[in-house]
Amino acid sequence: MTKQRPISSDSHVTGLAVIAGANGIAGRSLAELLAETPGWGIVSVSRQRSRLDPIGTELQLDLRNRAACRDAAGQFRGATHVFFAARWDDPDLAREREENLAMLRNLVEAVEQASPALGHVSLVHGTKWYGSSHYAGYSGFKTPAREDDPPHEPKNFYHAQQAYVAARQADAGWTWSAVRPHTICGVSVGYPHNFPLLLATYATICKHAGLPFTFPGSQACYDTVGQATDAMMLARSMVWAATTPAAANQAFNVINSDYYRWRNLWPAIARWFGLEPGPVETTSMTAFMADKEGVWREIVARHGLRPIQFSDLGAWKFMDGVLRSGNDDMSSTVKLRRFGFNEIIETDEMYFALFQRMSARRIIP
Repeated sequence: MTKQRPISSDSHVTGLAVIAGANGIAGRSLAELLAETPGWGIVSVSRQRSRLDPIGTELQLDLRNRAACRDAAGQFRGATHVFFAARWDDPDLAREREENLAMLRNLVEAVEQASPALGHVSLVHGTKWYGSSHYAGYSGFKTPAREDDPPHEPKNFYHAQQAYVAARQADAGWTWSAVRPHTICGVSVGYPHNFPLLLATYATICKHAGLPFTFPGSQACYDTVGQATDAMMLARSMVWAATTPAAANQAFNVINSDYYRWRNLWPAIARWFGLEPGPVETTSMTAFMADKEGVWREIVARHGLRPIQFSDLGAWKFMDGVLRSGNDDMSSTVKLRRFGFNEIIETDEMYFALFQRMSARRIIP
């Protein structure tokens, strides 16, 4: 069951949204939402041009470059909202923290310089706030995770960014909010952390080549409790938080209305693609897909799909990471609902709807 609510508790709120990371799943979904909402203008900021149809004013900008951000300030005149969904990945945690903080700071200060109308800064974070398998000694976060749980050490760029906006907001005329999703699921191309598209590509190749649709992750991941976040619901929650006075200067967990186990969800996904679900067969997807580019070209030609480069479908090492988790992932959404956002989305229906949208856009058959 899917229950949607209006994106804002204040239906007359309009503005000019600067969306950083507009090519990612969260940013793209937000841009699509605002493009369909009367009264919103959009500046889509990313390092590269969109592989899909551009939305709003498209601005190619490396947010790590402070001078370039200042030079682009003219594009931000009249901006009322900054939605920051950009990120820079770096294996060095300290360097990643500094780079991502600098990106946020460079953009916010450029928008402040250009637009006295700035009213809100929204951050897209996630459950790495509570801990991550990337950290030495990690054994899972407390479940269900609550927004007031202490951050896991060492702190990452989420903590640095939230501390920055909280401190700067105290002397500014704008407010902030932060959302903490988990495995954001939407339709985007050219974004490496696109799990639904990676999953759909794997299923499509298995069907085309007559291969068994085995679960390539670990047995522990197959059995533990997981969660996900629908990208369009996330977008609606971001606009809600940015336009609801009671939600100002707050962080919210935003996940679907249910939890799942892959042992139950995998067969349902197999059925959607007309496949028989296979058993757990732990396999490196990075290695499995190393020689599949030619197979994908065959699929594109046979079904008249968009000529998307195989490398733009996502990073297979990300799928490997998602399907190797051996810990329960559960976030509490009590705070979100107490503040008034009560949308209901079930994860299996989310996946089916996403696969249908991918097919309609000729990304998969």
